[in-house]
Amino acid sequence: MTARNKGNKNTLKTYAAVGLGGALGAGLRYVIGMGALQTLGPLFPWATLAVNVIGSGLIAWLATQARQHPQGHVSRWHHFWLAGFCGGFTTFSLFSLEALLLWQRNQAVLALLYVLLSVSGWLIAAYIGQRLSASKT
Repeated sequence: MTARNKGNKNTLKTYAAVGLGGALGAGLRYVIGMGALQTLGPLFPWATLAVNVIGSGLIAWLATQARQHPQGHVSRWHHFWLAGFCGGFTTFSLFSLEALLLWQRNQAVLALLYVLLSVSGWLIAAYIGQRLSASKT
């Protein structure tokens, strides 16, 4: 096998890892969304808030772990988790739509509360994820 063919094979495996991770992340996001809707109702987008906070902490923890590998080596598992799972799990596009819809329904206070809780939650979770990962070295 030539170096070029081996590189293509590794690239295809990486794409497959990202795709599988994305499918699993999106599937879990859907389950959480349906559960929150049934449990808490449609007044406030709790599920999106929760998955974005959890995803922010997880992606920061994983990225910090990846940086700790010698010479910046990133395994296929990191592609699976960071680009795949976290990318499929978090919902920033849905977040923007939900904030806009709250605003358009004349629920400006809820829209602002949602944006403030989301952004501060993501940043705090990312900081905690990074600190937790860095403290294990």
